[in-house]
Amino acid sequence: MFSSGFVKKDKELKYLLEPPVYAEVTARRGHIAILPCMMMIKPVQYRVKWTKIEPLKMGVQNIVLITNGHADKNYGSLGPRASLLRAHSLDVSLRLTDLDLEDDGSYRCELINGIEDENVIITLRIEGVVFPYQSKRGRYRFTFFNAQEACAEQDATLATYKQLYRAWTEGLDWCNAGWLSDGTVHYPILHTRPACGGGLLPGIRSYGPRHRALEQFDAFCFTSTTKGSVYYIPGPLNFVEAEHACRKEGAGLARVGQIYSSWKFQMLDRCDGGWLQDGSVRFPIINPRERCGGDTEPGIRSFGYPSKSSHIYGVYCYR
Repeated sequence: MFSSGFVKKDKELKYLLEPPVYAEVTARRGHIAILPCMMMIKPVQYRVKWTKIEPLKMGVQNIVLITNGHADKNYGSLGPRASLLRAHSLDVSLRLTDLDLEDDGSYRCELINGIEDENVIITLRIEGVVFPYQSKRGRYRFTFFNAQEACAEQDATLATYKQLYRAWTEGLDWCNAGWLSDGTVHYPILHTRPACGGGLLPGIRSYGPRHRALEQFDAFCFTSTTKGSVYYIPGPLNFVEAEHACRKEGAGLARVGQIYSSWKFQMLDRCDGGWLQDGSVRFPIINPRERCGGDTEPGIRSFGYPSKSSHIYGVYCYR
């Protein structure tokens, strides 16, 4: 999927074709994406370097691939999944396979030709869903590093600001502040109320950058499609019985990111609370109705973290 737009240049391009339409490419985790980059003229001698420029890890640019037109060299963890499309002799588009959550971001295709270097920027957007996540110990218990680990344990990654902003435009309204991938803390508000910024206009509330090791907040996690699917087994079951019920069918307890993925991409709709891997009890609603939590918006409803001995709920399994 593509959306229109292009990045303005300080100078006119001589060798590379400015992408007139395909400045953003949208794909899902596990799929393939083509980031377009075309030459109008092929120099006698040149190199093309693909680099991931945003978001950066630890302030270091991530080189993905370099070619001199004859041989290609891959770099970094993304490198083995990267190759040039080479649909024709002027095509140096980047082909990425088995997309991961952290592949989301901006990439630069740079033609290096002596003093006439030039580049185009392409954005890869992994289609997914952002969800707020809280420690079972209560509100605001995650350092930045705890938040990273918590999202990873739930088949997700810390969301970027762009991902949180998109989720806000799609209806995410949450009054607890959470970490994002760049070490800043925010929360999205659609419906203003006294406890959430008072009379401020709707928007993304920002606490700015915070101390990653000393300050504690919740987390905003991001996930996308999964290879498996989530399904429900009726109870009543306590937590241990729920584990056994999934294992008996060759499955495991669903993670929070997996139930959000199935809700978002497979339209999972179930009005029954079920255990998840982290000890929480939740249920996914596509079509809100009176006896399913009372809310008027689709979403994942939560009962929090009941005692694991509670013999009330079913279970959501993943395989």
